[in-house]
Amino acid sequence: MRTRKPTELSGAAKAAAHALGFHAAGVCDLAPIGDGALRRWLDAGHAGTMTYLHRQATKRDAPARIVPGATRALVVLISHHHQPEPPPAGAARVAQYAWGEDYHRVVGEKLAQLADALVDLGAQRSATRAYVDAGPVPERALAQRAGLGWLAKNTMLIHPRLGSFTFIGAVLTDLDLAVDAPFAADHCGTCRACLDACPTAAFPTAHVLDARRCISYLTIEQRGPFAADDGRRIDDWLFGCDICQDVCPWNEKFAAPTAEPRFAPRPDVVAADLEELTRLDEASFQVRYADTAFERPGRAGLARNAAQVLRNRVDRKRDR
Repeated sequence: MRTRKPTELSGAAKAAAHALGFHAAGVCDLAPIGDGALRRWLDAGHAGTMTYLHRQATKRDAPARIVPGATRALVVLISHHHQPEPPPAGAARVAQYAWGEDYHRVVGEKLAQLADALVDLGAQRSATRAYVDAGPVPERALAQRAGLGWLAKNTMLIHPRLGSFTFIGAVLTDLDLAVDAPFAADHCGTCRACLDACPTAAFPTAHVLDARRCISYLTIEQRGPFAADDGRRIDDWLFGCDICQDVCPWNEKFAAPTAEPRFAPRPDVVAADLEELTRLDEASFQVRYADTAFERPGRAGLARNAAQVLRNRVDRKRDR
């Protein structure tokens, strides 16, 4: 049997990714990240209560340690963008990526098939593992290294033909894939739209996010009651936040609606009944939302968020 060259293997791997519905694919090595940015960010306290990032730091800085035997990452992007539309009357705001079925399921299933394709090409099953927004994988850094875009001032990855409304997936493998050139250019230039639009000043400087002030962190990752200032910061956001992406010129020009049917907006998510969310019991919550991204903060987190949005609305009316 003829041994296939790394360039042939890489081409076949990318073809498999596109056949599964991914919009972009690239390959990089797993050399250490080496810039110390993650350690500085953690030491500054910007991770808030996300203590798992401290535990993962060593592997995030040295991705070759994640999967024994793996030497390459096949990194893929899939759009989750929807045409911007005003939310239904009375609805709170929900980040676009959560509008449909839980992306961990949708992208995870595709990545599992992609991992199978790599095994069929000769990868060792034990050294091939798929990840989507889970585990100690520095997805954005690997995507930039794989030539898929640059890291914007709001820390998001921007692909020049897709924008930043994408999910990043990665399959780490021992397959000898030819690597792509890193994306070296930074096309943000002097633009500060994302930084200036943030209503909570969550960016102390370009390329640095203080999660403790970020609406997405507050509504998803933070547990327990809101401090008074934090509750006001979430404004009308029930889950996540899209503000810094909505104002990005690259998204305004290039982000096209996703064609993935499982990302289609669900009415019970994009127009969730806030009063009902404050009363929903655990069993009912699981029946309705276990297959959505709402599962991350869980029933207690969504009920807290809904109650706070309702309080914020009352406060705004009173202050007029």
